[in-house]
Amino acid sequence: MKTLGIILIIAGIAMVLIRGFNVQTDKTIIDAGPIEVSKKENRWIGWPTYLGGIVAIAGIVLVVSGKRKGA
Repeated sequence: MKTLGIILIIAGIAMVLIRGFNVQTDKTIIDAGPIEVSKKENRWIGWPTYLGGIVAIAGIVLVVSGKRKGA
């Protein structure tokens, strides 16, 4: 559980610092035999900043509870 807690802490901090990322996708508009018209779109994939804090706090709870059980 301690390892999972550390991973959650690192992921939570990364989620707070990096609020999301862009992904470029190709969208086919017209596909009529040899003629094809496509469009590139940028899509934002993001998450709320507070979610990173919640993940980090959950990781801290796992690390602290793992130390108490191990002692």
